[in-house]
Amino acid sequence: MFNLVGIRLAAVRSGPPLLGLLKTAIAAAVLFAGGAARAADPPLHVPILVYHRFGPAVTDDMTVTTPVFEAQLQTLQARGHKVIPLRDLLGSLQDSQAALADRAVVLTVDDGHRTVYTDLFPLIRRHRIPVTLFIYPSAISNASYALTWEQLAEMKESGLVDVQSHTFWHPNFNVERRRLPAPAYERLVRDQFVKSKAILEQRLGGKVDTLAWPFGIYDDQLMQWAREAGYVAAFSIDRRPVTRADKPMTLPRYLVVDADRGARFEALLKGGR
Repeated sequence: MFNLVGIRLAAVRSGPPLLGLLKTAIAAAVLFAGGAARAADPPLHVPILVYHRFGPAVTDDMTVTTPVFEAQLQTLQARGHKVIPLRDLLGSLQDSQAALADRAVVLTVDDGHRTVYTDLFPLIRRHRIPVTLFIYPSAISNASYALTWEQLAEMKESGLVDVQSHTFWHPNFNVERRRLPAPAYERLVRDQFVKSKAILEQRLGGKVDTLAWPFGIYDDQLMQWAREAGYVAAFSIDRRPVTRADKPMTLPRYLVVDADRGARFEALLKGGR
């Protein structure tokens, strides 16, 4: 570090020669500080995409047809985007010096529909693309539309798929808050967080410490209870890219629909709304 106080006093006593030295020292200090700040805080602008269901035809608002999804993967490759694990993005948010690939993108899938195994998994395995699944375990091996535990285990063992929490049975917290007395509402929420995390860790192994907010609903109280249950990050459906200004418990994602193709999909990757 430069001793600017000492140089300033010497400059006053010695006149113009040291005044020039003082100016040089100040300029160097400013450049040093600015360079350190830039090195410590590189820019971050990463879109997280969230899908739900796939298939040959659109059956609801959340279905992306499998050919459209494959075309989106081809667009990512053609435009020089790199699909990175969600964990890499979280690591960069925690450590600003952690390097991320240029034009990084993250893929996530919510709920646990069976087409994640039948349609998405073959494509990500072929292209070697990492994906994070946010699962509500009450449906797994129970609901006719849902994945099985065996399918989840197979995908996780591939090394391409991370499985995280989407609460236990995907409640609408706004509805439950209006319906229940405050103590009962708190018990329900805490149970949703704790039970999902415990079951997923028990059935599949590994650490479950991130959460996708059901219906994108969150508030300060929900975030506090989620942190107390052991979650370090949570994800909304606020339609914008992740930057360093975002809080870990409210990280935004783009909800992808079948109409997000061609120029519209490319605009989304650039941070469009």
